[in-house]
Amino acid sequence: MQILNYVKKMKGGHKSPSKVNLLEILWAWIGSFIGIAVIAYINQKIMVTTDQIMLIGSFGASAVLIYGAIKSPLAQPRNFVGGHIISAVIGVTVYKLFPGTSWLAAALAVATAIAAMHATKTLHPPGGATALIAVIGSPKIHAMGYLYTIIPVGVSIIIMLILALLINNISKTRKYPMSWW
Repeated sequence: MQILNYVKKMKGGHKSPSKVNLLEILWAWIGSFIGIAVIAYINQKIMVTTDQIMLIGSFGASAVLIYGAIKSPLAQPRNFVGGHIISAVIGVTVYKLFPGTSWLAAALAVATAIAAMHATKTLHPPGGATALIAVIGSPKIHAMGYLYTIIPVGVSIIIMLILALLINNISKTRKYPMSWW
């Protein structure tokens, strides 16, 4: 009986999300396009002359939240900024502690980042990827050490947040953020 109840949980039971109107889709597209374009442009045109980067994969997932799911608690500034910063620090720390054991470092970084985000009320799912990138990233990312938490993570998320505030509030039907803290 317990096994049957366990398996029944996997069935779900909620309806699929309601349809999003075309205007909402358009604003999400505009915001995510501009947010990623600005960071990618800086990455390609300015950072190319340095050893720094501005663009990491987890920012794509953040764009989904801060431009496409602006009412989600996971998209609010506290979660967006705190989740990335906390996860970046954890990812770099774990990589430094376990540099030759990527399977262990990857698992520890993501799991610890999730626990820390929960504990600090800053849960932002792309933060798990930010921690993971610190561990499995290129030698260029590894060479950055804790600078990774400032550039690309800190500077890029501030740029994306400013753009999210500006773009998401142009439309009369959208309001971002729902809360700061």
